[in-house]
Amino acid sequence: MGETTGETMRAARLHYPDRVLRVEDVPKPVPGAGEVLVRVAAAGVCLSDVHLIDGTLTGGRYRTGDSVVLGHEVAGTVAALGPGVAGWQEGDRVVLQAGEHRGEQLWTRGVDYDGGWAEYALASVGTLTALPGSIPFEQAAIIPDAVSTPWGAITETGAVRPAEAVGVWGVGGLGAHGVQLLRAVGAYPVIAVDPEPVARERAIAFGADEALDPGDPDFAARVAGLTGGQGLRAAFDFAGVEAVRAQALRVLGVGGRLVLVGLTGRPLHIEDSTGLSFLRQQVLGHYGSGDDAVGQLVGLTAGGRLDFSRSVTDVLPLEDVHRAVERMHTKEGSPIRLVLRP
Repeated sequence: MGETTGETMRAARLHYPDRVLRVEDVPKPVPGAGEVLVRVAAAGVCLSDVHLIDGTLTGGRYRTGDSVVLGHEVAGTVAALGPGVAGWQEGDRVVLQAGEHRGEQLWTRGVDYDGGWAEYALASVGTLTALPGSIPFEQAAIIPDAVSTPWGAITETGAVRPAEAVGVWGVGGLGAHGVQLLRAVGAYPVIAVDPEPVARERAIAFGADEALDPGDPDFAARVAGLTGGQGLRAAFDFAGVEAVRAQALRVLGVGGRLVLVGLTGRPLHIEDSTGLSFLRQQVLGHYGSGDDAVGQLVGLTAGGRLDFSRSVTDVLPLEDVHRAVERMHTKEGSPIRLVLRP
């Protein structure tokens, strides 16, 4: 964790060898050159955090130790400035990027280096975004990843244009925001797909034009009816499920693209590769977002174009992190996002 002062702080640290998450006292870090120390006000709990703990995701491609403080969705206030840091001052409200580029490598906060499930977090100056007072910390914290990842998937990887028919599979933390963002960029119709009735209701509330059960025997016909027989121009897999990808490919239209956002760690199977080529379809992988995404989304939120007041299902103290992880794992109460408050 770099230099320390001898002071300690509370942090939820994942020990990789045995995949044990412990809330413990760890050294409070000191910012170095080009860094600031952030007092964490809110940190999101993501399903990928759950998968890091249970071993579904290996994580830590670039980490050097055998443990890490989890948490890649972080908002708070500047607590201390490293040597030579200008343009920021103590008390500034900030939201942090979920990662940073180090050379050609993309390092993820809370995976490759210590994240925000702690009282304090280190951040490189380039990963800070100023946070207006009009946006609560709890809502701001989830913008990196829960909002910025679907934003990048939609606007960059998927390159969705206005009036394009789009499907969203999985209306959890990423998918619910995907629906909202697709409506914001003018996609039509926006068709949400989820086996859970409460998730389908959520999709409509967030702006979907229709919400379908993937098990509906008339599923393909309903998509055809909603798209004038043309099929989808873009489909987004936010669930990370093999069956989702197979179903999405079957309802893509000519030139359609399937964007893989949910992480599975499993092989990708394409049933009809000839059809994929004949229809000039694409399968595109997506991870994270561009460096300017968080700033764009903070601006859109402050300007009233986006509203995340419904996105935070509950706020829990850091000491209850195991309960938060369990709720995300079991989907108790169908949470969009849970937030920790150190």
